[in-house]
Amino acid sequence: MITNRMGSFGLIAGGLIAGISLTATQGCDAGDLAEQCGLTCDKEAFLNGKFAVSGIAEVDAFFSATLDVSGAINTTAANIEAELKGLYALVGATGAADFKAALEGKLSAWVDIDAGIQVKAEPARCEASLDVTAKAAAECDVEAKPGSVEVTCEGSCKVSADVQADCRAAGGLTCKGQAPMLKCDGSCSGGCNLEVAAACDGTCRGQCDGQDFEGRCSGMCQGECDLGAGGSCGGKCTGSCEYDPGMADCQADAEVRCSASAEANVKCEGGCDGKATPPMVSAECEATVEAKAEASVQCYPPSLDIQYKLNVAAGSQGELEFRAFISTFKLRYAALLAAMAKAEGLVEVTATLGDAGVSAVNGAAAELKASGDLKASLGAACAITLLPQAANLLKDAGGKLKTQLDAAVMVSGSIAAGG
Repeated sequence: MITNRMGSFGLIAGGLIAGISLTATQGCDAGDLAEQCGLTCDKEAFLNGKFAVSGIAEVDAFFSATLDVSGAINTTAANIEAELKGLYALVGATGAADFKAALEGKLSAWVDIDAGIQVKAEPARCEASLDVTAKAAAECDVEAKPGSVEVTCEGSCKVSADVQADCRAAGGLTCKGQAPMLKCDGSCSGGCNLEVAAACDGTCRGQCDGQDFEGRCSGMCQGECDLGAGGSCGGKCTGSCEYDPGMADCQADAEVRCSASAEANVKCEGGCDGKATPPMVSAECEATVEAKAEASVQCYPPSLDIQYKLNVAAGSQGELEFRAFISTFKLRYAALLAAMAKAEGLVEVTATLGDAGVSAVNGAAAELKASGDLKASLGAACAITLLPQAANLLKDAGGKLKTQLDAAVMVSGSIAAGG
């Protein structure tokens, strides 16, 4: 999972310091060099949350990304732990190891365990910030000027209504809002009114000709069908519909969205449902920019569909208790899945961020040998002394996340297996 990939920091320190010292001594005496020139290294700066430790853009950008990523990792680990504790308390488990048995024991009072319980979850929606990605690129790479940095979206995003023709031409235009004449040929979220009895992909709030468990209809539903986060509606979509308008434009009050295949010539507004791809930056900045972008990603709880067969012996009181249990269970588990989705992205970028720090300092040192810039030389030397602190920060945060993520995977597996 997350491992310490920064062991090589110590290996480069000797060579870098030797090269830097040759440059640094060209303006001051060798003794007490930094103090004589009024330049000192605050060795507590990084631990106190300061990332501008060297005055070198690509080096300081790495330290900034390390603070952002470690902070995001700690927050995500805490979120996973909170949801796990909530689920443990809900079923009476002491941890991930006995969660499956505790869940089955809890459910056995209300549902037919032999028939099984199925929990289907949509993938958590994660939104990347295009603004954060662009700013990170401009701060790290001095050649990338703020305002001129273009970030692409690998997914879909909201765009201006003025670019509908461009999106349509590339086959990536969708509209999100009230469906024309309430007929939704795409995905309907929320209410679906079935005037004629039909299958309901969500919760039947009307009349059901089959057995109904907590609103679940195994037969045909007539009346209101709640599709939750989205599904097919064979009646009138009274909620929100995401659809392909064909050759027409989206209605004036609808949200216009463009998919990745069509976004090359249009500008996203706000976030990206997918991955924000940074522009071309220097090799030293690639992993740093990606890490800062990933740290800012927001993941949202997905829609859950739970199917089960209620135990007749539970009675009306048991059914009420079960509904209360399911309501809390959905909230906890959906939030856990969102936190796990966030964690997966952080794990990926953390694996490369350590190498990025080494590359940044190596690149800076090579340039400084020929530049004769005393201040920058000493700044690079300061950065070298602080690299182990960055390594430990990521390692400690990563260890916390791994512990919680391992438990979450075990719990999620128990739920997916039907209890």
